[in-house]
Amino acid sequence: MKKAIAFSLPTLALLIFITSCKSLPQEQKSILFGAQQTELYISKLKKHKNIAIVANQTSVIFNSNNEPVHLIDSLLKLNIPISKVFAPEHGFRGKADAGEYINDTKDNKTGLPIISLYGGNKKPKPEQLTNVDLVVFDIQDVGVRFYTYISTLHYIMESCAELNIPVMILDRPNPNGHYIDGPLLKLEYKSFVGMHPIPIVYGMTIGEYGKMINGEKWLTNEITCDLTVIPLKNYTHDSKYSLPIKPSPNLPNDTSINLYPSICFFEGTVVSCGRGTEIQFQIFGDPKLPKSSFEFEFTPTPNFGSKYPKHKNELCYGKDLRNSEYLNQLNLEWLVRSYKSYPNKSEFFNSFFVKLAGTNKLQEQIENNIPIKKIKASWKSDLDDFKSMQKKYLIY
Repeated sequence: MKKAIAFSLPTLALLIFITSCKSLPQEQKSILFGAQQTELYISKLKKHKNIAIVANQTSVIFNSNNEPVHLIDSLLKLNIPISKVFAPEHGFRGKADAGEYINDTKDNKTGLPIISLYGGNKKPKPEQLTNVDLVVFDIQDVGVRFYTYISTLHYIMESCAELNIPVMILDRPNPNGHYIDGPLLKLEYKSFVGMHPIPIVYGMTIGEYGKMINGEKWLTNEITCDLTVIPLKNYTHDSKYSLPIKPSPNLPNDTSINLYPSICFFEGTVVSCGRGTEIQFQIFGDPKLPKSSFEFEFTPTPNFGSKYPKHKNELCYGKDLRNSEYLNQLNLEWLVRSYKSYPNKSEFFNSFFVKLAGTNKLQEQIENNIPIKKIKASWKSDLDDFKSMQKKYLIY
């Protein structure tokens, strides 16, 4: 095989993952993401003298042999002046655990400094942007409010707006872009896992989301960022898109990405969502759930995606969701059923649940045995307002 990646990525693992994937459907082969369309942005980049890239392991294009080439390799080969790289949660190589502190580092092959935005600071400091005259953002998102890459985008845009540095987003498909659902975040529960008054699943690409951040004046002091979006080609929000590279350590495949918005609620409870196994976000379970109703068994152990998994080395009883139907809405049944079956309900939720939900109302509704249909009906007015608002920013 030809050498495709000069930059220090986990090349062998990446190629094994890609070659193990099923053949892409014809619809997917026709989708061209922003980074792939070099002709749309290369002349713009050549006008700048000092460029920073926000990137991770997903920031690749594919050559004619369907081999991955990192965006930074591609740009360096074209003599684009890259001075530094900013890396989000999970790090530049996408290997760090969720929430793991990540230090700054340097790439051994290129010498480029890699500045962590999940370590000492989540918002770039002015000194970290000294002499930078353009920031390019190219990270694969999954379209869920509590997936923190959109929070990183917010802080990139905010720092650049304060320093009059333009930002270019190379857009990528949203694998959960086919629906909008969930309670809207209330600003009193704002955190890095939810910064804006949007539903849990918001149905926009990251380029569209950047436009919405600007248009709704969500940056500090209502400033706006000089933003350019390099759009996708042949994409609609109904397009099914199979991610060729894991966007983070615990989303290993399409099924986990589709289930993630619904299963991640368990992160705010005592129940495991499969971290410490090879089928993360495709199962859930807990040692105290009744085996008679939750027949699937698994035992979390430390692995590449979780050094300290919940219920480490404990036998858990739960459900295997790998063969569940493809979701086009949030599923609350698994969460509600687990709560009702848990022996000590006062222990079930933890403080993180409210941050994930973006409101304290959902926990109260579950604790008060409100039917799921009524819970979802309580979101309708807010969702209608959001859908009306976000139409202004849709590209596709």
